[in-house]
Amino acid sequence: MNIHRSKQQGFTLLEAIVALVLIASTGMALLSWINTNLISLQRIQAVQERDTAIRNALAFLDTINPYNSPNGDVEMGVYQIQWQSITLETPIPGINKWSDPSIFDVGLYETRVKVLRNQQLQATFSVRLVGYKQNQEASELNTL
Repeated sequence: MNIHRSKQQGFTLLEAIVALVLIASTGMALLSWINTNLISLQRIQAVQERDTAIRNALAFLDTINPYNSPNGDVEMGVYQIQWQSITLETPIPGINKWSDPSIFDVGLYETRVKVLRNQQLQATFSVRLVGYKQNQEASELNTL
């Protein structure tokens, strides 16, 4: 007696396992790629926040005179800016753009800055600033 088997339909167990392995490995690769992109995105956001903090601090530092305010701490929105200035060049009488004596004494200061956001350090940097003090009135300068 010859028994003929009918044509096989469906997947064998081996075919199903191979398909699951392929799907699983593709899924793991995809999840790894997504995880890497999320980590990169977090790093980019941290750099952008640090850049914004430094830009805000530099804009604020344009408004201070290290001769009058060598140290300070100020809250500006969500940021807290702390600075400490060290005299690099003691103030000397300044000159104007025509090389004539100026009414100001000017000095050079190294200013160390810390920027905090929600009590967490965002950035630290150093910048050189010019400090000045008016040493005479403009009318006194004309009489010299």
